[in-house]
Amino acid sequence: MNRKILLTSFQTWLPHQNSNSSDDLLEKIAQLTSFSASLTFLRQLPVNVSQASSQVIATIEELQPDGIICCGMAERRPKLTVESCATCGYTSYGIRLYSYCQSVCRNFRLKGLQAFLQNLLLTSNLPDSILIKTSVDLEELLGGTLGTEISHDAGKFVCEGLYYTVLKYLRQRHSNIPCIFVHVPVLTPDNSPDLVADFQVIIDKIADFAMSD
Repeated sequence: MNRKILLTSFQTWLPHQNSNSSDDLLEKIAQLTSFSASLTFLRQLPVNVSQASSQVIATIEELQPDGIICCGMAERRPKLTVESCATCGYTSYGIRLYSYCQSVCRNFRLKGLQAFLQNLLLTSNLPDSILIKTSVDLEELLGGTLGTEISHDAGKFVCEGLYYTVLKYLRQRHSNIPCIFVHVPVLTPDNSPDLVADFQVIIDKIADFAMSD
């Protein structure tokens, strides 16, 4: 049975951006014909959590996809990164403190402490209303990729807002649809082949996960 995968991307939001790298990647993927799954593209979503979430959820209800891959731009990241979780209510003291500590760790290259803080957040007893993890086994998902990494920081912006809303929607409906969020660096002639290759692996794996449910 041909599995249906929904893929989403965003518009630009800053004057210097000629395009959004998440949409650039989906444009390249749309030109390929090597997928066993049926791909549906919801491209150039507005950079607004409420509007983007409404469009994605409406498409999910209409399409009834077997897998969902939401994408967004991460200009400062050198590789594709797949987000392990999404948070909401991060204006609360605990999440704001976590975010501040993460920024200090990045600025001073304290990788050990940064990893500890990420693990602390993921294993803490935060209520579901604050943090939701993807049900996808990301270690298995990224097996066979060239350089894609797992991230535990979805960015505290519209990307995380969309990811959280979609994960919450699926959870409330007791849905087992695999759903992930992929952050995409700026595409260049040098990195595009590897990014496209890794994204192809991710799509095929999501289709396989959907088939096994």
